[in-house]
Amino acid sequence: MGIPLAVLLLVTGCTGSSTDSTGGDDRSSGGESLPGVPFEPGAEQPSFDADEFGDSGGAREVITTGSLYVTASAPLEAAREAALIVERAGGRVDGRSEYAPTGGDAGGAELVLRIPSATLTEVIDELQQLGKSEELILSASDVTREVRDVDARIGALTSSVDRLLALQGSAATVDELITLETAISDRQTQLESLQSQQRSLADQVSLSTLRLTLGSEQTAPVDEPDTFLSGLQTGWDALLAFLGGALVVAGVLLPWLIVIGVIVLIAVLVLRRAGRRREAERSLSPAAPVAAQVSGGERTEPTEPPPSVTTR
Repeated sequence: MGIPLAVLLLVTGCTGSSTDSTGGDDRSSGGESLPGVPFEPGAEQPSFDADEFGDSGGAREVITTGSLYVTASAPLEAAREAALIVERAGGRVDGRSEYAPTGGDAGGAELVLRIPSATLTEVIDELQQLGKSEELILSASDVTREVRDVDARIGALTSSVDRLLALQGSAATVDELITLETAISDRQTQLESLQSQQRSLADQVSLSTLRLTLGSEQTAPVDEPDTFLSGLQTGWDALLAFLGGALVVAGVLLPWLIVIGVIVLIAVLVLRRAGRRREAERSLSPAAPVAAQVSGGERTEPTEPPPSVTTR
């Protein structure tokens, strides 16, 4: 009964907390398991101390991200040069967008650069030489504990899978074999997920992410005025921009205003002409017809009514 008992104990440990992925600790029979790794009675567990999590001044794992805005006279050529600078440093370009020149604008480009963290400062200095550096933002996130935690879980799961594989060859019954295979499959799924997370963290730590924006002088950010002369210049530029915009709006509306004006003028002329016609017809019509009295073939003029007599 040695093998069935061991299998039972292992499977109980595997299924008891196989869904735990939040880093919580499982307590059982006075023992303690790794975060996210079930406790197996009788199985040797790796020991932990603060040094393993980078809390004692060891190497820190840091993810650095940022953005850089550079104004260049020829942004598209500067974008090609930026890609060469990053590739020479051992990095790569993960994304690239370019905007063709239009009118007085020289175009622009946006690049997502992955730069080796060890040479990030030097590469940024070279990128700033492509033109005028307008804005640089960098942020760092310490993931030392997360990296150490993932590494420890991977080590514990790897040992657990190895033990289950060793027991698989000693299974006495089909049920025991099926149970072991299920437990192995579950552990390997967890292990692959952690290994994927480990690779992602390693990539983000080793290669910093920098979003580079290359713009022309026409689209460069406006500097905030800090003196009287700079304020005067800013106000004058704003006035010229407003007048230019107003002229553009007037040019767009002018054809519509002309058409509307012609329609209104025609309507006014038609209404005035109709009014004059009505006045002319009214002036030409007789005020009151004279009643002709005809008696016995002779035309008689109408007699005036006798004056009224007032009696007192």
